[in-house]
Amino acid sequence: MNEHRYPVLEAKTSNDRLVMHVLYGMHTVAWASLGTLAVIALIVNYIKRGDETDPLYLAHHNYMIATFWWTVLWLVLTSPLYLLFIMPGVLAHTIVGLWYLYRCLRGWLRFNNNRLPSP
Repeated sequence: MNEHRYPVLEAKTSNDRLVMHVLYGMHTVAWASLGTLAVIALIVNYIKRGDETDPLYLAHHNYMIATFWWTVLWLVLTSPLYLLFIMPGVLAHTIVGLWYLYRCLRGWLRFNNNRLPSP
């Protein structure tokens, strides 16, 4: 007899939503801690993503993880601009920081409305 094992979808609790809001909040204000809060939130994103079965929550964990790593990549790629003069580097890192903030706020608002993050 063939038994199929399907993942059991558990209903999300208000505690699960709170964790997601805290993670988005940590990513959003990470600039105030020089990125430390973002690294902590990233670690929690990876841990929670491993146990996640809800497609909405899984998509938002992936979104936050991708946003973090793309930001790191762009910060590294634009760092040599500081060798020219300080202003090009500051301008580039400001743009990357604003993009990170935009992504965090956009994802957070979409999560709050129970919508998938858009690419």
